[in-house]
Amino acid sequence: MNYKEKEKYDINDLIEIVQILRSPDGCPWDKVQTHESIRREFIEEVYEVIDAIDAKDTAHLREELGDVLFQVIFHTVIEMEQQHFDLDDVTDEVCRKMIIRHPHVFGDIDVNSTDEVLKNWDAIKMQTHSQKKPSEALDSVSRTLPSLMRAEKLHKKAARGGVSYSSSDEIYAEIDEKLARLRSIPCEDKDQTHKVTGELLFALVGLSAFNGVDFERSLYDACEDYIERFRQNEMAAGAQGVEIQDSGSKA
Repeated sequence: MNYKEKEKYDINDLIEIVQILRSPDGCPWDKVQTHESIRREFIEEVYEVIDAIDAKDTAHLREELGDVLFQVIFHTVIEMEQQHFDLDDVTDEVCRKMIIRHPHVFGDIDVNSTDEVLKNWDAIKMQTHSQKKPSEALDSVSRTLPSLMRAEKLHKKAARGGVSYSSSDEIYAEIDEKLARLRSIPCEDKDQTHKVTGELLFALVGLSAFNGVDFERSLYDACEDYIERFRQNEMAAGAQGVEIQDSGSKA
């Protein structure tokens, strides 16, 4: 199939390209995909964007944002085929959402801090989603998020709803209690170990949220530091003529 070449393509060209890919004469792979079959690809593309952001690589970021946009268009075209909605509907809905959730910009509400912005955001979100109880707001946090990110969002939503720790000492006491319980559990009791380990991690995330620390980023940096320490110990072991696993190093 010959497709017209242009000096620069726009969003409408991308929609048309996806429609061609899914047409009877299109790509055998693309035309059989469903929302469910390509959900993993969407997740992977978002992580590629994060990699580009972390690397401060502008060219890579532009490329990966394009891949995410392709996923958005692909899912939208699937719905267009069923005559459920199109890209204009998607755009209209998100525009309306942003206007409603920013009354301090598009309305007459005054705010003095980012905390007030977030509290207003949550209150408006609860109202627009017909949520009457704070527990319903917590329940709306996506269960498909990585568990540590989900835990952080739960802590922050609870705090903005008025339920929070009173001090970091209170959280440290909870962490100490979870550690003591974990030490007392017999190794063979996997169920209790599983339960208390989760409670300990949740408390640690709570401490990070209370102190304004990005738990996910903190753990990411710790992983990077571990790799670097491992590499240095590996080099030191090699200089002594031994493999790292024989050097006694714990990295």
